[in-house]
Amino acid sequence: MTKEEIIEMAREAGGYYSKKYPDEWRLDDDDLVRFAKLIRADYGKLHASLWLKRIDDAVKKEREECAKICEKLVLEDDSFYGEFSGGKDCAKAIRERGQE
Repeated sequence: MTKEEIIEMAREAGGYYSKKYPDEWRLDDDDLVRFAKLIRADYGKLHASLWLKRIDDAVKKEREECAKICEKLVLEDDSFYGEFSGGKDCAKAIRERGQE
């Protein structure tokens, strides 16, 4: 979080610069509680975003590993897979699921 973002949250919470001491912020008890809630909400969004990215990365990695297994398959009877003509078509279909 940047200094500017912190200052914006302090303003949103009701804080203001001191007239007597221009480098100091003033927050009363209620402002401080609102400021803490804003920080907690911002952290929660960041935390959720990080977990969603980790999950997405894990799904992509697993999908690619499944596609690689399909490419290695040597099929004796392609008709078992219906529309697929073999391991390469299976791998292609798995990778295309990630494009949806």
